[in-house]
Order: sequence, then C-alpha cells, then structure tokens
Amino acid sequence: QVQLVESGGGLVQAGGSLRLSCAASGSIFSNIYVIRWYRQAPGKTREWVATIATGGSTNYASSVKGRFTVSRDNAKPTVYLQMNNLKPEDTAVYYCNKDLDWGKGTLVTVSS
Repeated sequence: QVQLVESGGGLVQAGGSLRLSCAASGSIFSNIYVIRWYRQAPGKTREWVATIATGGSTNYASSVKGRFTVSRDNAKPTVYLQMNNLKPEDTAVYYCNKDLDWGKGTLVTVSS
C-alpha cells in the first residue's frame, strides 16, 4: 500500500501560479510507478488532470494543457504539478493517485 500526501494548495488570483506536491511513501519500488492528478470542483465529478509515467512521459487534459506541468523527483519520491496562468475554473480539490491509492487532496482556490 502507498501513502500519498498532497500539499501546496491555497488561494491565488487569476493568472497566478501554484505548485502542488504529492509525496509518496510505502510500497514504492524504485521509480516504477505512474502518478495521476485529478481534481474535483464543487458540485462536479472528479476529473483527470495529468499523468506522469515511469519513464517521465506526461499527458494532460485539454483544459490544462500548456498551463500545467507535471514532474517527478524519484529520489524523494515526490510528484509535482506546476500550475501557471490559473483560472477561476481551476478551483477544485486536487488529488494525486497511484493505482487504487488516493491522497486526501489539497484545495486550490482561484479568485477572479
């Protein structure tokens, strides 16, 4: 089992930036893991945001492509989500996920 802890959320004005972190512990073997970021806005279903795979390849939802960047530090191990040019519609609780394991989320609020 893996424990995932998100951090870095907060209140930011539209156009601003935040960097979220997802710290992993437990049954992590080397750098062989895939981490996904999801978000859930108030009153909406959880949606996928980004993925970083074992070799470092990344994929993004169309709504965040070009603004968000996911990266990883295998030594820690920690995965980051750099969010630039934030918009009010990015307001949500952001979660990281590995297989069946989820963190508790971190709240991002973007004011207009």
